[in-house]
Amino acid sequence: MEWYVYALVGALGGLVRGMFGVMKAMSRDDNLNVLYLLATVIIATLIGAGLGFGFKGDYRAAAIAGYVGTDILESVFKETMGRNIVLKKT
Repeated sequence: MEWYVYALVGALGGLVRGMFGVMKAMSRDDNLNVLYLLATVIIATLIGAGLGFGFKGDYRAAAIAGYVGTDILESVFKETMGRNIVLKKT
């Protein structure tokens, strides 16, 4: 498979994870941060492409990496910074 297939599958995994976040935000009546959603899907795309290619072309690894990878990164940042990650315009 080509690298872009892994990227697309990783993006799909990240988008699925993002949709759970959107549903959670809507149920709490929180504001939806579209930039944050876009950033996590882009990161999931990169993680999915890298790991899908690294695992000798397994698209399932790319999908799982896209879903779980951004969640792990977000958890690490929350623990080290002590708060949620917020993207702000400067």
